[in-house]
Amino acid sequence: MENIPDASGRNEKATPPPLLVEAVGYAAHRHWEVAPGTWPVDGDGGVRCSCGDPRCTLPGAHPLDPDWARQASAGPGAVRHWWTERPQASILLPTGRSFDVLDVPETAGCLALARMERMDLQLGPVAVQPAAPGRIGRRLHFLVLPGAAARLPEMLRRLGRPAGRLDLVARGEGDWTVAPPSRIGSLGYAQWARSPSALNRWLPDAAELIGPLAYACGREAPAFRAARPTPVG
Repeated sequence: MENIPDASGRNEKATPPPLLVEAVGYAAHRHWEVAPGTWPVDGDGGVRCSCGDPRCTLPGAHPLDPDWARQASAGPGAVRHWWTERPQASILLPTGRSFDVLDVPETAGCLALARMERMDLQLGPVAVQPAAPGRIGRRLHFLVLPGAAARLPEMLRRLGRPAGRLDLVARGEGDWTVAPPSRIGSLGYAQWARSPSALNRWLPDAAELIGPLAYACGREAPAFRAARPTPVG
């Protein structure tokens, strides 16, 4: 049905912007804190970041405000206000609060995900992040219980895989993940490989997933080490 403007010229049944709907949904239904991020701006010279820094390499993938961590909120009213004012802002979910993130290359992440499903492991949401400057390929972000970032080195040590030898990092306090359907530069959109649902409301402990993830990242380790810059001096 076609929307009919009211006396003020506004459409009474206008569809709300997708980012507003999703941001409010994360706060209202998952009780995740949310913070607005920057957004890509298309121009004749290519894509630039709304932050105004011509050297910004991650348009749409960093906070809008320096005080973002304190301002982040799980209040649907506050979130709705932010995206009503800036409907194009990317959605940032602070890590180290409701969850931490285990961040791995897409190839390793898909291999691990298939293995976890065969093992019938409990899984939380899994996000797909577009490729970023300086990194090869897309990334998978596995949402796990908070505290994983501090425990990751010890968990890898117990598996005989020293930290730094694998392309596997944990994002915890002071960091964030970009939530779907945010756009990141000209590289694409964040997506869900496993969407948040009632079935994955209870997040797994990182210790339950670290084995398959470390194994899969180990298979990619030669390529990861080859891609790392050689130290100078």
